[in-house]
Amino acid sequence: MFDLIAFTIIRTFIGKGSLRISLAGRPPVTLTGAGPGPQASIHVQDRRTLWRLVMVPDLAFGEAYMDGRLTVSVDGLEPLVDLLMTNSESWARHWAGRTTLSIVNLLALLRHWNPRKKSRRNVAHHYDLSNALFDTFLDPWRQYSCAYFHDPDESLHSAQVNKLARLAAKLDLQAGDNILDIGCGWGGLGMAMAACGQNTKVTGITLSRHQLEYARTSAATGGFDDRVSYHMRDYCDQTGMFQKIVSVGMLEHVGPDNFSSYFNKVKSLLTDDGLAVIHTIGVHHRAGPVNRWITKYIFPGGYLPSVAQMIRNTEERGLKLLDLEIMRGHYAETLRHWRLRFLAHRADMTKLYDARFVRMWEFYLVGCEYFFRRQHGMVMQLQLAKDQMAAPMSRHHIWKREQKFKDRLWTRHPSGQQNPSPK
Repeated sequence: MFDLIAFTIIRTFIGKGSLRISLAGRPPVTLTGAGPGPQASIHVQDRRTLWRLVMVPDLAFGEAYMDGRLTVSVDGLEPLVDLLMTNSESWARHWAGRTTLSIVNLLALLRHWNPRKKSRRNVAHHYDLSNALFDTFLDPWRQYSCAYFHDPDESLHSAQVNKLARLAAKLDLQAGDNILDIGCGWGGLGMAMAACGQNTKVTGITLSRHQLEYARTSAATGGFDDRVSYHMRDYCDQTGMFQKIVSVGMLEHVGPDNFSSYFNKVKSLLTDDGLAVIHTIGVHHRAGPVNRWITKYIFPGGYLPSVAQMIRNTEERGLKLLDLEIMRGHYAETLRHWRLRFLAHRADMTKLYDARFVRMWEFYLVGCEYFFRRQHGMVMQLQLAKDQMAAPMSRHHIWKREQKFKDRLWTRHPSGQQNPSPK
């Protein structure tokens, strides 16, 4: 009887597609929605797991898969995650979903309070994992952010070069520019800006000690250390003036309570004729915290802003929005490349960590991919300035300079070697 109640509740979550559930000790049950959609098949180990899927599906599906208490059919994890993402709003409308989300939103008020010590811990939780892990799926420029695909068949490397060249073009790099990279990661963006510009100086700051060490070593190996320097530093402590400021994939970790101080700092560090480009994940609907499973296991303190929230915060700080680009679908393709590359090294990663970690990472990559395919996820790039005439009036210059910067990046590998063919 209790199994039937659980199946009935899960059925109310499914508006499109179907879910076949096999539970030990009873025949499989197929739950079908009113409309066409993804078809997934799972085996649930016990009734306790089944009821957790009913009460807290946003957390329980990922945890059960990690722990091996939920297994998928030979079709793999994609159909299940596709089904979950397609029907997530059905769960949110159900009484169990409404109750859970109310609690989650209340706790989020505390979770996104992000003082400096907490920021460092949050960064270390993810970015201080083994370099060998990230080696499995990142491109040579080590870009852990959305690539830009001109062609669906483009390689990951080529698409990341597109992204780097586009950022350099939007910054309108000029000879002798002093550039600040907020949240510099493993240093690839800073080295790319140095490769694109002439006699430019790049300062990169990070809160990850592992990334800092990697960036400094890479800059020395690639011959960039005379133009690029990296520092373990909170953006709040940065001083000086910069003609160009770039920040990629960092704003998601700042938290909404710190948006005003973040953009105030950008303004104070930017010269009167300077340009800043901020690249961040966002959402097409109301801003809010990331999925609870992602928060718990992958990115503590993560928050996805809306376009309206970004415009309001930049305007209130006295920064002018010169250009806004919404990159739709590009991150889904980026994550697909990462997932396939990571899974090609499943055996090595299982030896380095364990099978549970590998399943967790797989669920993370698939879940994020389908968040961008089926839900409200997107990436936005904001070009900001104090002076509205700081950038050329036409967007044509972005395309024109992008081509030139791509040529420079294809002739210079971050290791200092010649790049392979762009295809």
